[in-house]
Amino acid sequence: MQANIYRDMTMAQVSEDLVGKEIRLAGWVENIRDHGGVSFVDLRDMYGVMQVVMRDTTLLDGITKEQCISVAGLVQHRDEETYNPKIPTGTIELEAHEVDILGKVYKQLPFEVTTSKEVREDVRLKYRYLDLRNRKVKENMIFRSNVISFLRQKMTEMGFMEIQTPILCASSPEGARDYIVPSRRYKGKFYALPQAPQQYKQLLMVSGFDKYFQIAPCFRDEDARADRSPGEFYQLDFEMSFATQEDVFKVGEEVLTAAFKKFAPKGYTVTEAPYPIISYKEAMLKYGTDKPDLRNPLEIIDVTEFFQRCTFAPFHGKTVRAIAVQKKLSKGQHEKMLKFAQSIGMGGLGYLEVLEDGSYKGPIDKFIPDDMKQELKDLAGLKELDTIFFIADTEKQAALFAGQIRTELGNRLDLLEKNAYRFCYINDFPMFEYNVEEKKIGFTHNPFSMPQGGLEALNEKDPLEILAYQYDIVCNGVELSSGAVRNHDMQIMEKAFEIAGYDKSVLEEKFGALYNAFQFGAPPHAGMAPGVDRMIMLLRNEENIREVIPFPMSGTAQDLMCGAPNEVTEQQLREVHIKVRQ
Repeated sequence: MQANIYRDMTMAQVSEDLVGKEIRLAGWVENIRDHGGVSFVDLRDMYGVMQVVMRDTTLLDGITKEQCISVAGLVQHRDEETYNPKIPTGTIELEAHEVDILGKVYKQLPFEVTTSKEVREDVRLKYRYLDLRNRKVKENMIFRSNVISFLRQKMTEMGFMEIQTPILCASSPEGARDYIVPSRRYKGKFYALPQAPQQYKQLLMVSGFDKYFQIAPCFRDEDARADRSPGEFYQLDFEMSFATQEDVFKVGEEVLTAAFKKFAPKGYTVTEAPYPIISYKEAMLKYGTDKPDLRNPLEIIDVTEFFQRCTFAPFHGKTVRAIAVQKKLSKGQHEKMLKFAQSIGMGGLGYLEVLEDGSYKGPIDKFIPDDMKQELKDLAGLKELDTIFFIADTEKQAALFAGQIRTELGNRLDLLEKNAYRFCYINDFPMFEYNVEEKKIGFTHNPFSMPQGGLEALNEKDPLEILAYQYDIVCNGVELSSGAVRNHDMQIMEKAFEIAGYDKSVLEEKFGALYNAFQFGAPPHAGMAPGVDRMIMLLRNEENIREVIPFPMSGTAQDLMCGAPNEVTEQQLREVHIKVRQ
């Protein structure tokens, strides 16, 4: 076999065993140092960096940073005082005898590759192919590949079969906005990119496949957030036949615990199975969110009834939540918390401090009768020098405000558990909610979830009191996964959609395949889909999800590198029967 003309090996294969041997390496010029008569080049490939010595100065002619070159030379030991313990090849170097330029640099570099993470994000994304040469950025992508490979291996070991589902599918009236694709062949009709493989994976269960999984691409026309990439994302999608909620919980715990233990930074602890299971109602009361960060030890308590018996008029008729902190806060800290409370829409932030003699100090102390002060201490577990904050509003707003105050206190007072991944399940979500704008009842989450109590509950209970077999996995305050026991019964499905304002014709038209399939002996089935991008973001301790995606869109949903979205020609529009409104 003919030898590779560009290189004999990669940087990962170079070692001291090669000292005294002639080899050829290829890569990019990361740095050039001219020491007068002798020059040094740091040559980088995907696997590492090697110092190249050029004693013949003509070898450096035409060489610039980030050029792609091939270098032949002799491996030799470095002078001991020049050892670089930071890299595996730090004790050796390549004395160059021949240099071939493989890829020239014709333009001025927009930034230094080695410091690209410090560059403005829009510039980084425009030149993402250069940004990806940065060692730390590239390591995120290598890490991503290793995690996905592990997830595939783990799911296969657990008896799941990987099956790919379609990218072009039918548009659905539920969930986020679809990306729609016009049909050339069928005038005025459209495909949609899948928001998730939801219907297809359920149809696989009806087809008799017992355990399915897929590293699934999903497409949603949503705005970006720090933990949400606009446009597309990937999830570990899985579904199981003849499965209960508890069966899904066990699979989720096994695969996520294994993945996080394997890939967590050194010294981190991971929640052991079984994960805590917290109902939606309990989560909203104790944490003010259905995505609680369990590293934060603070819990919210309900003191509504207590304050209806006090003389503090602003709390009367409102839901009142409280958060006790085992810490005395300075005047400056109170001022900052008040400023934060006002920034999220609160009128103020009531508080009390417990003094050393057990008495209270604070703006609402005089409104609490003396004979009730011990009751508050018992209710909140207050001790000397503790501080307690109060949040009053409507039930929904009080919960949300209290959750934000809890998070701010945890961060501001540095209360969060360090070096830990804390998982929990949130379950028992409401099946329906009242839409104030549309003035009607609608689904809260997945419309294909099984209502708890089945058809009897749908027929006899207040829809707003019906719970669903829906659940999320939350890690460190980030929703990693949502899932549900699916509604596989046609009659239950018809009634659930009827309550949400959809008649049978909507089911037949929009979800026809699923609706029809359920008339041919559908098995009970359930599943979930942990987000791969969010998982990797957490494991890499990145604050922005775009740092772990090879070619992400910007925060404004643009591909700055390739220029998407862009305009198309009139001919292309005509072919798909589209006219753009001005």
